[in-house]
Amino acid sequence: MNILHSTILGEGKPLLILHGYLGMSDNWKTLGNKFAKKFEVHLIDQRNHGRSFHSDELDYELLAEDLYNYIKHHQLQKVNLLGHSMGGKVAMLFAVTYPEFMDKLMVADISPKYYEPHHQQILAALNAVNFSIHNTRQKVKEVLEIYIKEKEIIQFLLKNVYWKHKGELAFRFNLQSLTQNNSEVGEALPSFTHFEGETLFLKGEKSNYLTKEDIPLISAHFTNFKIVSIQNAGHWLHAENPTQFYTEVLNFLS
Repeated sequence: MNILHSTILGEGKPLLILHGYLGMSDNWKTLGNKFAKKFEVHLIDQRNHGRSFHSDELDYELLAEDLYNYIKHHQLQKVNLLGHSMGGKVAMLFAVTYPEFMDKLMVADISPKYYEPHHQQILAALNAVNFSIHNTRQKVKEVLEIYIKEKEIIQFLLKNVYWKHKGELAFRFNLQSLTQNNSEVGEALPSFTHFEGETLFLKGEKSNYLTKEDIPLISAHFTNFKIVSIQNAGHWLHAENPTQFYTEVLNFLS
């Protein structure tokens, strides 16, 4: 059985953090170190991301099962679970499927609804990279800039570029599988699934991923929830306003 790769920091009650699509656990290192002063923090790489195993398959049932296997492997009880974007969808599905392992749930800038596939431009950019020709970070960056205008997205993607061998760059994520399974990322939480534990939805003030129209659907799945807006932040709310994000999570957990 493949067990997800993670970095474990601090000690205390387990706090598991799940990154978003094309992300990795390293994106959460700064906040993870802060949370580690009060919790045992598990920064997890999901399948086909970071240093975790690669697979042709990717859907939310498998991602939730990966998390179940991880929790069993590390013999964890009653975890606090925080997920961003795709990781938030995984966290929601895990909570409704395995509530016996859950304490509190935190979902960052995503709702249980269906989202149209919308990463095509980013995937086109990544698939245009040929590491046999684009053999420096600068050359990779120049390819991405042809397709992507937002500098922060380019920097985010470049964090996944590493030296696989001497003189050979590669992506940490499994680009082929992520491209083939892109439609899975927008899937909705299955109907008639419920989690009764305390749930916090964190919304980026400038983001349109989570809107007022989503509240009836959220309340259908989560009986005990609240929504907090993170000021001056878009979809990457934990990176754009880490101070308020940290405070809101800490207040919720205590």
